[in-house]
Amino acid sequence: MTQQDGPTAPPAPGEHRTDTVEQGRFCFARCACGWRGPARRARSLARTDARGHAADAWNP
Repeated sequence: MTQQDGPTAPPAPGEHRTDTVEQGRFCFARCACGWRGPARRARSLARTDARGHAADAWNP
């Protein structure tokens, strides 16, 4: 199951749009830029990874 926050329009070039994806007992965050976070058992941790990635992308 994929959960996505915000509108579903295609991301603009350079935009960091994240979502979470479940694989079996694990969940991971991924981004439109190609980044993928570590597998987590807790969805909340995967969401935190996604927020951290988006924040890092805006504050290099």
